[in-house]
Amino acid sequence: MAKPQSEVDERTNLVGSNKFEMLMFRLGKDNALGQSELFGINVFKIREIMAMPQITPVVGADKLSLGVVNLRGQVIPVFDLPTIVGCKPETGLNILLVTEYARSVQAFAVESVEDIARLNWSQVIPAEASGNAKSMVTSFARLDPDANGKQQLAQVLDVEAIVQMVTPESDRHKVEGKKLGSKLQMRGDAIVLAADDSFVARSLLEQELKALSASYEIVKSGKEAWERLNALFEVAEEEGKSIFDKVGLVLTDLEMPEMDGFTLTRNIKQDPRFARLPVLIHSSLSGTTNEDLVRKVGANGYVAKFEATELANAIRGAVASTAPA
Repeated sequence: MAKPQSEVDERTNLVGSNKFEMLMFRLGKDNALGQSELFGINVFKIREIMAMPQITPVVGADKLSLGVVNLRGQVIPVFDLPTIVGCKPETGLNILLVTEYARSVQAFAVESVEDIARLNWSQVIPAEASGNAKSMVTSFARLDPDANGKQQLAQVLDVEAIVQMVTPESDRHKVEGKKLGSKLQMRGDAIVLAADDSFVARSLLEQELKALSASYEIVKSGKEAWERLNALFEVAEEEGKSIFDKVGLVLTDLEMPEMDGFTLTRNIKQDPRFARLPVLIHSSLSGTTNEDLVRKVGANGYVAKFEATELANAIRGAVASTAPA
């Protein structure tokens, strides 16, 4: 376990290369076929990996909760990840993954940690391609063949959906239109072009943009957003208009299959056709390191998921500050 922890600590800067590092782990045998499958989480969501510490059960807690752990003075909730996804550990819950998500910290108990794989986002297939658009899996990562030459797939978990599931309903992210402030004003028929691979995040974004009376399109990857942006540019040219008449803002997640938000942002900012378009990054990767990386690729702003009022203010600010003459 020391090797994976040291690699997480390194967190090599992969910005702009369309690559990421994924921590791979096992949860036990699944309830369907009785197989032990590989699962993955982006290492940028991992704060710490440790052998299972003493957990304090909480009276009246949900069945998915194992209790809390006192980690250097911080009390962190611990959740039973195998139970959440429908697996049964063969050797017990041996490892604790401490994660940072949307400015919150929570831990997940798993059976074992396998390795860290460095992958290109082009190796990652959206979950929609398998007919599982609303599962707890955002995508499938195609790994190198194992020692026996067998092709491996790792299921990339939708941490946003899982955290939403285990959070008490009263504390879940929600959009309250009356608290969002003034409506969004954009040029002509311009839209907000948004990209996110989590169905939970897309649902919340849709509610937010509707409440702001904004026209929008929401796609599931940076690649889709880039292709759509280029298509809208061609339409604008045919109509004798500017891209600003078609798109007022690009709102993107960071972790997405095929093309990540870092690469999407870099592509936009390095292309003379789009360089002045505002790009706002909306991500659950909320650590200060991640925010520094966002600035490095030239985004106009960064908002950690999911605070509806803060996002509304950031959207209005990004559109207003970069509005063309």
